[in-house]
Amino acid sequence: MENIFGKRLRELRKEKGIGQVALAKELKVSKSIISLWENGLREPGIYAIKAVCDFFNVSADYMLGRIDY
Repeated sequence: MENIFGKRLRELRKEKGIGQVALAKELKVSKSIISLWENGLREPGIYAIKAVCDFFNVSADYMLGRIDY
């Protein structure tokens, strides 16, 4: 299965010009968790998805690949 969440997380992070360490601090998770999400090796929980969506001002539907904008 394709890792839509991780791909979109990486794209949004790079668009915003923020590194994994800085994003991890904002979301109160470890840098390794960000890396695991981006590489599809771990799936975020609902609270983490909400935090990512709030930080980047995008919908959960977008992050989960249900919509493309």
